Amino acid sequence: MSIEFIGYISNNNSSETIVRQGPVLDPIHIETVAKAHENAGFDRVLLAFHSTSPDGLQVGQHVLSVTEKLNVLIAQRPGFTAPTLLARQLATIDQFSRGRVALHVITGGNATELRQDGNTIDDKQERYARTSEFLDVVRAEWTSDKPFDYTGKYYQVQNGFSAVKPYRPEGIRIFVGGASDGAIEVAGKHADTFALWGESYAQVREQTARVRDAAARHGRPAPRFSLSVRPILADTEEKAWAKADALLERAIAQQDKTGYRKPADGHATAGARRLLALAEDGKRVDKRLWTEIAKLTGANSNTTALVGTPEQVAEVFGDYYDLGISHFLIRGFDPLIDAIDYGRELIPLTRKLIAERQGARGLAAE
Repeated sequence: MSIEFIGYISNNNSSETIVRQGPVLDPIHIETVAKAHENAGFDRVLLAFHSTSPDGLQVGQHVLSVTEKLNVLIAQRPGFTAPTLLARQLATIDQFSRGRVALHVITGGNATELRQDGNTIDDKQERYARTSEFLDVVRAEWTSDKPFDYTGKYYQVQNGFSAVKPYRPEGIRIFVGGASDGAIEVAGKHADTFALWGESYAQVREQTARVRDAAARHGRPAPRFSLSVRPILADTEEKAWAKADALLERAIAQQDKTGYRKPADGHATAGARRLLALAEDGKRVDKRLWTEIAKLTGANSNTTALVGTPEQVAEVFGDYYDLGISHFLIRGFDPLIDAIDYGRELIPLTRKLIAERQGARGLAAE
């Protein structure tokens, strides 16, 4: 099972510990971080979606235009763009980039934020039902060689057809995220890759088993699995933990300025609730999973970290690989510097360690 490293490109230089100084949409930052990820050996970068942020499709096109091999994972929320249109938009970008596009489907757990885009469905399970129909139509646009009809509760299409198809015969990969029962069901039916946040070994076993069961119910092979964490690295373990403590202090000091505060509206997603429950088990979980930033921010995003030397964090990635994880979405608290740093040791060390494990297993099988 091959592995993939996924980075993250924000629209400006900011994080839980860095206050944005420049414009909301900073082209120079985006270009610089994109090229840094490509040079660091990342396979792909995530472009996130929020109800008030710049459009990820256009940002993705720009990232592809300033890189040569780097793939993009463009997040989109079903319900705000017609699936027929989005399918053609993505297929067009995929053709221009010669197959460097993937779609990350985020249904969204915060009904208050979703209303900023005109969402009228407050029930999350109903939103996931809409997502499933949305992906039915997207797949049909990408794969049908003749006009098709689709009649669902949320989408009705007559003679739908896309003349432009994805660049590769296998199509555009679909990533699905979420932790609720609705998310698991959508993943089982549609996901090529299922995205988890940085959870404990036990939680990863539980979630991957649920998704595999859902895929089996739909007569599909299990998808691949992605894990999102925030590596905090130093040349000794003691220095790495000191660095983590310093980052926490900076996050606390900047919380009012950055807006990364624990939500008070009770709209935490199922995934956020899982991370917060994990944080209640302690600051450090398993070998070196650190939960303090998740606890501070209400786990609004992937906020658990792996703390240690590059060798120690690579070892934990090897543990997750043994649990079925093949994609590692990693981002730091200093977007540019950390991306470069990961490419120096962590990424090559992890690739080497996992290749050695694969080789050892092959010899054992023989």
